[in-house]
Amino acid sequence: MATFLYRLGRFAFRRRHFVALFWVALLTLAGVAAASAPAAGSTAFSIPGTEAQKAFDLLEQRFPGMSADGATARVVFKAPAGEKTTDPGNRATVKKTVRELADGSEVASVADPFKAHAVSKDGTIAYASVKYDVSGMELTDASREALQQAAQDARDAGLTVEVGGDALQSTPETGATEIIGIAIAAVVLVVTFGSLVAAGLPLLTAIVGVGIGVSAITALASTLDLGSTTSTLATMIGLAVGIDYALFIVSRYRAELAEGREREEAAGRAAGTAGSAVVFAGLTVVIALVGLSVVGIPVLTKMGVAAAGTVAVAVLIALTMIPALLGYAGRRIKPAGERSGPLGGARKNASGKPNLGTRWASFVVRRPVAVLLLGVVGLGAAAVPAASLELGLPDDGSQPVSTTQRRAYDLLSEGFGPGFNGPLLVVVDAGAADDPKGAVAAVTDEIKGLKDVVTVTPATYNKAGDTATITVIPGSKPSSVSTEDLVHGIRDAGAGVRADTGATVLVTGATAMNVDVSQKLNDALLPYLALVVGLAFLLLIVVFRSVLVPLKAALGFLLSVTAALGAVVAVFQWGWLAGLMGVEETGPVMSMMPIFMIGVVFGLAMDYEVFLVTRMREAYVHGERPSQAVVTGFRHGARVVTAAAVIMMAVFSGFIGSSESMVKMIGFGLAIAVFFDAFLVRMAIVPAVLVLLGRRAWWLPRWLDRVLPNVDVEGEGLRTPADGGRDTRTDPDEDRELVRA
Repeated sequence: MATFLYRLGRFAFRRRHFVALFWVALLTLAGVAAASAPAAGSTAFSIPGTEAQKAFDLLEQRFPGMSADGATARVVFKAPAGEKTTDPGNRATVKKTVRELADGSEVASVADPFKAHAVSKDGTIAYASVKYDVSGMELTDASREALQQAAQDARDAGLTVEVGGDALQSTPETGATEIIGIAIAAVVLVVTFGSLVAAGLPLLTAIVGVGIGVSAITALASTLDLGSTTSTLATMIGLAVGIDYALFIVSRYRAELAEGREREEAAGRAAGTAGSAVVFAGLTVVIALVGLSVVGIPVLTKMGVAAAGTVAVAVLIALTMIPALLGYAGRRIKPAGERSGPLGGARKNASGKPNLGTRWASFVVRRPVAVLLLGVVGLGAAAVPAASLELGLPDDGSQPVSTTQRRAYDLLSEGFGPGFNGPLLVVVDAGAADDPKGAVAAVTDEIKGLKDVVTVTPATYNKAGDTATITVIPGSKPSSVSTEDLVHGIRDAGAGVRADTGATVLVTGATAMNVDVSQKLNDALLPYLALVVGLAFLLLIVVFRSVLVPLKAALGFLLSVTAALGAVVAVFQWGWLAGLMGVEETGPVMSMMPIFMIGVVFGLAMDYEVFLVTRMREAYVHGERPSQAVVTGFRHGARVVTAAAVIMMAVFSGFIGSSESMVKMIGFGLAIAVFFDAFLVRMAIVPAVLVLLGRRAWWLPRWLDRVLPNVDVEGEGLRTPADGGRDTRTDPDEDRELVRA
């Protein structure tokens, strides 16, 4: 592989005009396709195989026109102090608002509060339920504006009016913090390279890669049913890996220049060595993202595949566009060890003292046990909160108090109880029952006898009379454990009714769907972990030609991801530093967070493992003792890996300012996970373990060595007699002497 990438790098350097034109043309085509593509419609949120989804499908068949999965809105009215919504003037305002809402082109029905008994006992709060023909993501901006305008007209008449429900869901906004994250990345690159020109190359190529990826997603959004969160994830991952991959190749190019090679040769060798690491690092990220498809949630699968495509583009750009741009930059890119002014003018770094990476690695070589224990204990302490992890999906109760959705949620809780925000829809399929109405009555009686049930509405039958719906109002809020227990309780009671009458009982609604999603994600966690870690483990065996190094990499990842989950629990569930993070409401951690973090963090963690340890492996293969190889790897790679980690943290942290709680949580979780993995696992635990293992770290059974393909990540095939091919490796006793030094 190193030889092929070496030739590719030299080709891109020589044919820089062709390569640059190719990528610019591809970006232009993707942009034109995105601009001319039809607007994306709904992201159909379906969870195949769950009871809640089966109930939705049954309602579509038995209640045609009901739009069971259509968007809903609750317009909540509160009378001024000392008045009631039933007073003549306030009643007239509410009825006028109901008529105004009913005029919407996508509105299926609007329930008059006074006819639907949707008025609180004290008469101060009432609500109108609005049902739409289309889902929340399909709803047009005109319909949302009409909903908000109707609410504003009622406010102008003197009532307090708030709107809840998924009809107001919109594309999340990330705010200025995303731009700040990119700005921090730019500063880190300038500090790392000492030149605006060198720093600009990774930024430029990352932006081109993300532009192509996001434009392609936008162009295909309508055809493939891709949502706005898909683009957000692709941007987040694409920017981070795009900058990092380019950073490693540019850094290796400067190191090759420092060894006296011509620029074209240096570009080829950078692509052959660092480029090989980029390919395998990218493969681990792609495996982790595509592996999300095993969960069986279509939305998550599409997000993972789209982000994986953006990562693949980032790898290709790093291998081809970076060498081409290095050709354009010419002498403005200085060799490693030389600093340059913003636009040129080199100056030698005259300091002969070892760099920080060398000094740190030497310390680890002398004190491997202490460093290992401190790293493991520190991550273990951070992981403690993960033992209290509670999973759920966000609802209006998790919105900031400044939003109308949250205020509507609070008003409904005040007027009707907390469970009113999470009604359960029970669907009774009595087609196989001898007495359908008797079966439905039995179901109703069973539900009324369950704990935490406040209200059970009379059954509503379809035209055929073989299917009925019953609405159940819990006594607890939607995200509570009590409500989840009630969902399971109704399903257990339904199993008994089916045995007695033959009727099938299904529980659905947003709350029940959240319960099913959480369960599906929990069930998929171990198979997903086994698949992703297993495939990546095999890949790393090929890369490092070792059994223990990939095993150590996987165990280190488990430490970092558990610690990161602990930090997420501490902030978003316990409320530690919540104000600093802009978290206005604590609650359960998003259900997909653990499996999502496992996938993305594993891929990113392997990036640093591959970049740092391949440098050590390269030094070892070229003749250095294992302990010396650790120091050499840090001398060449620590500064760049540190810069890459800071950049990735800055990019992810930029999404903490998002208005969407899911994006905010993902941004924080990935940023803290990169911190733990890069600085505690890869910079401390990994070198300590390698020093303690010595030559055993690179052990590989002979039979396995014969079977595995030789991908030559270290660039051994590029060695020439001038490079010094003599094997100067010594015996293990010399390694132990270096450790004691």
